[in-house]
Amino acid sequence: MRLVVLDFDGTLADSFDWFCSVMNGVAERYRFRQVEAHEVEGLRLQGARAIVAHLGIPRWKLPLIARHMHALAARDAAQIALFPGVPEMLAGLAQAGVPMAILSSNRADTVRRVLGPDNAAQIDAYACGASLFGKARRLRRLLARRGVVPAQALCIGDEIRDLEAARALGCPFGAVAWGYTAPQALAAQGPEYLFSNPGEIARLLAGAPAHWPRLAPGTTLAPLPLPNGS
Repeated sequence: MRLVVLDFDGTLADSFDWFCSVMNGVAERYRFRQVEAHEVEGLRLQGARAIVAHLGIPRWKLPLIARHMHALAARDAAQIALFPGVPEMLAGLAQAGVPMAILSSNRADTVRRVLGPDNAAQIDAYACGASLFGKARRLRRLLARRGVVPAQALCIGDEIRDLEAARALGCPFGAVAWGYTAPQALAAQGPEYLFSNPGEIARLLAGAPAHWPRLAPGTTLAPLPLPNGS
């Protein structure tokens, strides 16, 4: 593998609680359906297209909403932290010489601020500002710029739209179980990997042989908790 392409929100950055805290204010501003507390876990089982339809958001409003959300994220960047284990994962991959890129809908300046200078310096390329459903285009340009064919890039993310972008280009995909989309919904899509914590990413990639064994679709590297928490 010649490149690891990492999503940001929900994969590196623990921004879900922040997202929920501002979402209904954005809904009021742009006149779409607000989310009730009891709906959150159900929506985590859905992909972005289904969520947009559920909230009744016209497609033409999506760029306006995205720009506003990005401005709010920039304003509140100090409130958003990295997931535990992410700095160690990035350091381990960098020490092992694994090239890393970030592919995000968020703004590059916000991504860098949340990462902090030390973590940001370990990222080899940034492809930020993708539209909600524009990650495949941004990923294609990123791979072309880096001279990497899709089969040699592992994409890692927490949403079904991340997986769809990777598959559109033929990249293998590693889903993370700690982000916006519920792990069982991601597993149902058959990702090549399903990571239970950031340390599993580092253990797989840092010092991995040139040929990475593929796991069967939906197979986990470590057991996920059952719905009852056991």
